[in-house]
Amino acid sequence: MAIKSYEDLDSMQLDALREIGNIGAGNAATALSGTIGKPVNIDIPTVKILDINEAVEALGGAEKIVAGIMVKLEEGIHGAMMSIQTLDVINLMLDSLLGTKVDSYEELDEMHVSAVCEIANILMGSYVNAISDMTGMPVNISVPAISINMLGALVAVPMATYCYEADKIMIIEGKFSFDGMMHKHNLMLIPDVDSLKRVLTRLGVYNE
Repeated sequence: MAIKSYEDLDSMQLDALREIGNIGAGNAATALSGTIGKPVNIDIPTVKILDINEAVEALGGAEKIVAGIMVKLEEGIHGAMMSIQTLDVINLMLDSLLGTKVDSYEELDEMHVSAVCEIANILMGSYVNAISDMTGMPVNISVPAISINMLGALVAVPMATYCYEADKIMIIEGKFSFDGMMHKHNLMLIPDVDSLKRVLTRLGVYNE
């Protein structure tokens, strides 16, 4: 069946995308461990295609305040990717990288924001590299931009920014652990439909 939107993906195509998530998680664990100087374990992520409203609820609800770090996907794949970070996870990273924590998002200064963006860039870059390695397609990501807002507003940003007409998004849900503690991380992957078809064609699970 021709793919016209995310909801047209069949089980085999979703499995192919999950495999990208698995390899991306492995890459992310290695990269994150090198950055913070500690062993990091990352569980096999779950890849879901959800309505935007379903995604917001799955991530904690429309009014939950979070930090969203977004990059634009360029070259072989066009679209956007966003890392959703809670204050707990941000403090975990700040403590490991800078030996400091904050009590609220308002206390994040320029150095804190730079560290948060760097970690998100590493996580998202790991998944993008997995896509590139598996498909042979070049993929670049833009400089990350951070926004702190309610989840309901943040999730709509990629579509509004890049004028996507999409009512569904791809969520990669994962968990990572270090220092004996488990933490969640969530990535929104939103390639445009033409890019998605090219990826699936390269993976051998789509032939238009």
